[in-house]
Amino acid sequence: MQMDIAEAKAKLSQLVAAAERGEEVVLARAGQPVVRLVPAVPARPRFRFGVAAGEVKHVPDFLEPMPDDARALWD
Repeated sequence: MQMDIAEAKAKLSQLVAAAERGEEVVLARAGQPVVRLVPAVPARPRFRFGVAAGEVKHVPDFLEPMPDDARALWD
């Protein structure tokens, strides 16, 4: 979002909130971009459930004891 500095004075709290949400906020003078408003501390990415759905394969015998011949390789 781009806004003229004169208008931004009246809406500063809204612009700060928008920048905190990750929106790009640019302040302009006479229609020319002058500064970009960014958060002082980057927002932590939110955990998204299901982002790795289908990526992890279930191994049914994972917790079963190893066969003797395979275990012998580790001894």
